[in-house]
This record gives sequence, C-alpha cells and structure tokens, in this order.
Amino acid sequence: MKLMINTLRFRELHSITHIPKFLFFWAVMAFTANMKAQEDEPSWEIKRETTIEQIGDYGQYAPTVVALATTLIKKDKEGFWQLAKSAGANLTATYILKYAIDKPRPEGRIDGHAFPSGHTSFAFQGASFLQRRYGWKYGIPAYAVASFVGFSRIEGVNDRHDGWDVLAGALVGIGSTYLFTTPYTREHFDLSLKKMDQGYVVGIQFSF
Repeated sequence: MKLMINTLRFRELHSITHIPKFLFFWAVMAFTANMKAQEDEPSWEIKRETTIEQIGDYGQYAPTVVALATTLIKKDKEGFWQLAKSAGANLTATYILKYAIDKPRPEGRIDGHAFPSGHTSFAFQGASFLQRRYGWKYGIPAYAVASFVGFSRIEGVNDRHDGWDVLAGALVGIGSTYLFTTPYTREHFDLSLKKMDQGYVVGIQFSF
C-alpha cells in the first residue's frame, strides 16, 4: 500500500514538473511565431521605405550644395552672403522651434523635437534660394528635390514626422530665404567710340 502511494505521488510530481516545461515550450513556440511573423512582413516594403528615407537623408543637402556652387560659378558674392544669412536664419529658427515646442514624434517615439522637420526646412531653404535668386529655371528641379525630402520624412521606414511637421519645415525654410535674398542681376557695362565728321562720339551703355 505504501509503495502504491509513493508511486502515485511520484507520478503526480512527475506530471507537475512537466507543466512548467509544457508552458515553457509553448512560450518559446509563441515567441518564435511572433518573430517569424515580423520576418514575414513584405521585405520589399521595408526596403522601399528604407531607401526613401536614405535618399531623403542625403537629398536634404542637394539644393544648398547646388546653390553654393551656383554662387561660386557666377562669382555672385552678394548671393553667397545672402545664402549664408538665409541658411543661418533657417537653422536658428528651426532649432528654436524644435526645442520650444518639443512636439512628440509619430507612433510613440520618445525623442521628441518633431516640429518643424529639420530635413525639410534645410531642403526648402536651399531650393527657395535657387528660385528666388536665379529664377524658376533653377527653382523647379530644386523644389522637386525638396518635396521628395519632405515626403521621405513621412513615408520613411522610421516615420519621423507627420504632415504638419513637414509643412512647417517648408515654410520656415522658404521664409528664411525671402528675408535675405533678392533676385540676381548681372551688370553690363559697354563703352563705345564712334568717329563722326566733326570728331568722336563716346557711347556708354549700362544695363542691369
């Protein structure tokens, strides 16, 4: 009788010790399934969003680099200093607003400082300078690049901004340019000398 009781107790203990193992097994299986589900998300979608964000990260600099190169090629000293003042004002205004407002980023990200979008303001400042200083021939492609940068801040894999952040960034960038930038005009000076019957006529032509 004692042997039977001990055998029963052993079986009970044996079955009890299998319960945690059973739960552990299913916990591992559930975790594995969850990881598998994440891995099974369309890889092309992740790659697409990652590519968009990376292009935006580099593309934000393109309008300003082109603007700087244009001022140097044209030997436009006034434009160079206008670009420098516009860029400085834009960066100052952007970061003052970021830290003063400290708007949360989308999807619960905790780093804050979302408003306005710095990438967007920098891109639009460079693009608006090209348009304001040198005309729409330069401005249209520059604005196209800047618009893609703004799109990348919403659609990128990390979802760094919402539409209001991007809109504010564009306005800050454009506003900073229009504070300091004037349209470019090339001065032309032409001196001519023409012989007449009674002497010489000096002609001066100045256009701007």
